[in-house]
Amino acid sequence: MSNQNLFSALRAAFPSDLDSTAVETTAADGTPLYYTWRDLDRASARIANLLASLKLPEGSRVAVQVEKSVEAMALYLATLRAGYVFLPLNTAYQSAEIEYFIGNAEPAVVVCSPGNFGWVSKIAFTLGTQHVFTLGDDRTGSLLDRAAHHSDEHQAVARSADDLAAILYTSGTTGRSKGAMLTHGNMLSNAVMLKDYWGWTATGGPDGRGDVLIHALPIFHVHGLFVAIHGALINGSKMIWCPKFDPKAVIAAMPRATVFMGVPTLYVRMLAEPGLTKEAVKNMRLFIAGSAPLLIETFKEWQQRTGHTILERYGMSETIMLTSNPYAADKRYQGQDERRGGTVGFPLPGVSLRVQGDDGKDLPVGEIGGIQVKGPNVFKGYWRMPEKTAEEFTKDGYFKTGDVGKVDERGYVHIVGRSKDLIISGGYNVYPAEIEGYINEMPGVAESALVGVPHPDFGEVGVAVVIAKPGAQLDADAIVAQLKSQLANFKIPKKCFVVAELPRNTMGKVQKNLLRDQYKGLFV
Repeated sequence: MSNQNLFSALRAAFPSDLDSTAVETTAADGTPLYYTWRDLDRASARIANLLASLKLPEGSRVAVQVEKSVEAMALYLATLRAGYVFLPLNTAYQSAEIEYFIGNAEPAVVVCSPGNFGWVSKIAFTLGTQHVFTLGDDRTGSLLDRAAHHSDEHQAVARSADDLAAILYTSGTTGRSKGAMLTHGNMLSNAVMLKDYWGWTATGGPDGRGDVLIHALPIFHVHGLFVAIHGALINGSKMIWCPKFDPKAVIAAMPRATVFMGVPTLYVRMLAEPGLTKEAVKNMRLFIAGSAPLLIETFKEWQQRTGHTILERYGMSETIMLTSNPYAADKRYQGQDERRGGTVGFPLPGVSLRVQGDDGKDLPVGEIGGIQVKGPNVFKGYWRMPEKTAEEFTKDGYFKTGDVGKVDERGYVHIVGRSKDLIISGGYNVYPAEIEGYINEMPGVAESALVGVPHPDFGEVGVAVVIAKPGAQLDADAIVAQLKSQLANFKIPKKCFVVAELPRNTMGKVQKNLLRDQYKGLFV
């Protein structure tokens, strides 16, 4: 049996000229930096050898909370290469969140930013982690210092398609985050299929070397880490690597690139730049949007300004990519090639998608119900939550996405809502129950409700509505300030209101739809 380690497949796709540029980026002081394919191979080998030298137990988790850098990508590749399980953590997470993830995942290794070493290492060592390293976004840190003493050659550890490659935590609607377990096979099947479906090419492009990707996303979630990085690597394509999203810098890079992936917020911000013209994008082949719904206004304005139609797709932490608008004519759907705004396209090849009612029966075309999926990309289950895993799968093996939608008569999938009141703000998932849990613990708070309302920049933001205990005085600004010390910034409500009561139905359940209606005009 051939080695099905995802790293082996990515490495096999490296171009024959290992000294050509794989990643182009800039240092913090603005100095251009160039990494060759050989650099990626050697750096990931050294880190893989360092991990191997620690004699970690089989299946050990490597938890990583660092700023975006090419070295952080090398650490991801090294973790795959060494046969361990990668656990990316959002850089905005604070101590309460990190404590939960380390306690739940029990990683053998934690890698954090140098500035956070004090508090992260304290949590990690207290919870039994043996090894804590640092990695800065300026090529510094104990991880690289230690790795420098190891060989720059490494044979990828043999792994089967079913072996675990990564755990991605997705906040739970009950407040407890769930770790979605993704295998080498899940990720490789998705990468190979998207390479074909999105028309990645090894020829053409600005320098005759094929597609060039502008990578402007964070690398702690599916979109930036798996879809974008795997897409470029499995095609042997160069990346123009932006440590942070800067609309001017991205537009300036477009003449040297062909593919861009972003969340809707990034497209909104680029449309605000006068430099975004048809001339600026003339070399570009494909613009992809996902992680949150793309407003039809943004879709149309982008078409008018650039002459390009954004390709919108749909995926989740548990499944990577599920559906996509067509890049080219799709033979499975009568050769349709239209990228339709307001839809997320067709189920991807190999993905089976159905819509069911509450009674568990398939719904006809055009009717709205719960979206369920099955395919080689669908995850193995939730880490150490067998009951939850069993609950989220049907008897015939379909995963219940929790999203509500329909399939129209042309086969296009429409997402119309989310069954669990999920708020997607700037491409990040915010689960109201988690934030409500923190607010409800504050002195003087009787109850709270968090709802998502439209926002011109972030698509959607949270608004907290709070009622006080009898006799208590609450300060809305103080509630927000306290949350800022506990939670990642993207989870913080943009507004907080203290009210006398919350609207309820006859069963006593808070009617969030009424709250959404009440506050929907706050930012638009």
